[in-house]
Amino acid sequence: MTTEETVRYTPEHPPRLSWAQHAPEVYKAMLRLDTAARRGLDPRLLELVKIRASQLNHCAFCLDMHSKDALAAGESVERIIQLGAWEESQHFYTEKEVAALALTDAVTVLTDGFVPDEVYEQAAKHFEEAELAQLIAAITVINAWNRFGVTCRMVPGHYEAGQHQ
Repeated sequence: MTTEETVRYTPEHPPRLSWAQHAPEVYKAMLRLDTAARRGLDPRLLELVKIRASQLNHCAFCLDMHSKDALAAGESVERIIQLGAWEESQHFYTEKEVAALALTDAVTVLTDGFVPDEVYEQAAKHFEEAELAQLIAAITVINAWNRFGVTCRMVPGHYEAGQHQ
């Protein structure tokens, strides 16, 4: 391809619904819940958890947002990329981060209808009870955000780091 040729990407899809505009009180409540859930958690760990849940839920909008926020918080591109295969690349993460990622997977997917004891116990070994409660809240909140994003087909690519913090 020469420099004169232009790469043609597929067209951007429109969002289905601007849910925050039509349900502003719900949006404001979600923002308050998100703020409360993040208290006391390491910002980089929080972004890793949000990226991982968003990968599992296929929320492109949230992947865009939280990857940019993670980079702005000092996270490395390499660790963000490896999140999709964190179980095979645990050496990129601390034991505490691995426990948080396993808990994120379990809470997000709920494959067997529950969070396995061994996953919960591993997280409990690395997080004080108050911090673990905050982590569970943060995982729950990002899953709710993902459901709004996916259902309403929110469009990725326009978010700037820190825009919604």
